[in-house]
Amino acid sequence: MAERFKDHFSSRSADYARYRPVYPLALVDHLASLVARQDLALDCGCGTGQLSTRLAARFRRVVATDASARQIENAEPHDAVEYRRAPADRSGVSEGSADLVTAAQAAHWFDLEPFYAEVRRVLRPGGALALITYGNMEIEGPVGEVVRDFQHNVIAGFWPPERCHVETGYRLFPFPFEEVSSPFLAIQASWSLPDLMGYVETWSAVRNAEAALGSTPGDAFAARLGAAWGEPDVRRSVTWPISLRAGYLR
Repeated sequence: MAERFKDHFSSRSADYARYRPVYPLALVDHLASLVARQDLALDCGCGTGQLSTRLAARFRRVVATDASARQIENAEPHDAVEYRRAPADRSGVSEGSADLVTAAQAAHWFDLEPFYAEVRRVLRPGGALALITYGNMEIEGPVGEVVRDFQHNVIAGFWPPERCHVETGYRLFPFPFEEVSSPFLAIQASWSLPDLMGYVETWSAVRNAEAALGSTPGDAFAARLGAAWGEPDVRRSVTWPISLRAGYLR
């Protein structure tokens, strides 16, 4: 694959697989309810399979694509998931064969026009597209205050410009499909301090800040967070509200 793509995660692909939060089965149940058949789901920009393996609980077969070879190499194996190194607009899936197309925490990196053309090509009649994203994590108490300060004040200027679409829940995207409403859904995790720090280290803004500043802003953050957290093994509730845009071919 000779073409270039916006690759913010390959250098941390193993950490991405280990620390990125897992989508709830309630999301997958909702996605499966959108379509009459659950034979094939296509998960584009799959990363290391956080949604792909969940889809396999409700769909007979899942094809999961990502342009990054490192992400595919580190993806979680599953008997019902076929991982392919491929861009979102060239999945290799047969025309009119997919019941559902998903893009989870990935569509803001896509060139939407050719991606939407691919969606129209692969979806069978009655098939659906779902764009899924989650934004800032929510934690109660002093720990949450430290996290919010780091997100909004320390590294806010280092996110790639595409991050604005995550912050707005993809509402600024053109969405030329027959859109349907979605229930409130959220990712929830019970994390220790090392879990949370591992997740933060996967952020593209942290990598960009390190490159721009020649230092690691996460070090000072880790010290402040550790002071607020207490014993590192203590587990705290972390929540990410999910934004979902789903619809059918017009």
